[in-house]
Amino acid sequence: MTKQPVALKIRCAVYARKSTEEGLDMEFNSLDAQRESCEAYIASQRSEGWSLVPDRYDDGGFSGGNMERPALKRLLKDIDTGKVNVVVVYKIDRLTRSLMDFSKLVEAFDKRNVTFASVTQAFNTTTSMGRLTLNILLSFAQFEREISAERIRDKFAASKKKGMWMGGHPPLGYIVQERKLVIHPTEAETVRTIFSRFVEIGSATQLTKELAESGSTGKNGRQMDKGYIYRMLNNRLYIGEIAYQGEVYPGEHQGIIDRELWEAAHTILTTNTRQPRSASTRVQTPAPLRGIIRCRHCDRAMKPSFARKAGRLYRYYTCQSADKNGADACILKTVAAGEIEAVVIQQVRTMLRTPEVIVNTWRADDGVSERDVAEALRRLDPIWEELFPVEQQRLVQLLIGRVDVAKDGVQVHLRAEGLGLLAHELTDIGKEVTA
Repeated sequence: MTKQPVALKIRCAVYARKSTEEGLDMEFNSLDAQRESCEAYIASQRSEGWSLVPDRYDDGGFSGGNMERPALKRLLKDIDTGKVNVVVVYKIDRLTRSLMDFSKLVEAFDKRNVTFASVTQAFNTTTSMGRLTLNILLSFAQFEREISAERIRDKFAASKKKGMWMGGHPPLGYIVQERKLVIHPTEAETVRTIFSRFVEIGSATQLTKELAESGSTGKNGRQMDKGYIYRMLNNRLYIGEIAYQGEVYPGEHQGIIDRELWEAAHTILTTNTRQPRSASTRVQTPAPLRGIIRCRHCDRAMKPSFARKAGRLYRYYTCQSADKNGADACILKTVAAGEIEAVVIQQVRTMLRTPEVIVNTWRADDGVSERDVAEALRRLDPIWEELFPVEQQRLVQLLIGRVDVAKDGVQVHLRAEGLGLLAHELTDIGKEVTA
């Protein structure tokens, strides 16, 4: 009696993708249809040992032009850990529309001896002919995608040159009716007031404060800060024009302000442009907490700021709310840079000596022992004062994820991913200092 060969179990994963989110809220959508076809295909191969894995890999609302898709990343991770043997798709372009990305996927599949199958196209990536056919098809798919993108760009440019509104959020003063910009009378009056008042006082800071005191807001009740005001003052839509790629074209819509008022406002804007010396001073002045310090009262970032008194430079960190909307907008306003930096560094030194941080650092990098981590972190205290300011700033940025500042204190949040690297950094620095 002849024994039947035993079919090995082949774990199959279904990947489905849809470029837009349209229709995904339906009870049975495109992703469900793709998956149903793929499941039927896997069932037809049951005699070959094919079986469906329970996990779903669905990307709804994601383009096939790149690999930044959560379900695809999860699928690749499961492939790397050996959970999947075959990837089944309804159509090859559901997996990718990019020839370069396809080559990366094939490389990742080959690394784990994984193949993939298409329900509507007979492909097998284990054969050279199958690879050639797939490359040809993907080349045409990518060509079609690029041609389509070029057509869209050409149409967009042609429409802009005709002065047409091409969508997006309409600016303050306009609403959209039948795909055209139409003046909103109440909002338009606010726009005219902003331009006129700016020409009168010549200060966006003072104008922002006046608008806040009067209760004036932008679209959807949004508070108008200095950035908002500057964007308005530079928006050529308000004089009936359309700007596109450095060129200006007459718009189909009606302007809200006249050209004389526009020119007057821009004369002041040009005059108020800051001198390069100020920017140069900012670049050269250290600010170790730049990008990580925040005002806890406003939940806004704090930016480095400077002041000169009697020829001496004073450094501060200023809340963005106070900087954009006036000092009254924030109860914290500013903090002295030197003082807050000293407090933060002292907190970090104390935290690095705690058992919890030592254990977390050891877990973040299993290439060193817990004892080595503890010794490396304790080395920070005697080493810190020997470091140049630029090296101190680099270590601060490596260690700290966020610094929350409030009237009642400072809270430092360490970066978990930076702890393991820090142990190696401190070990190397310690060797240099003691050499």
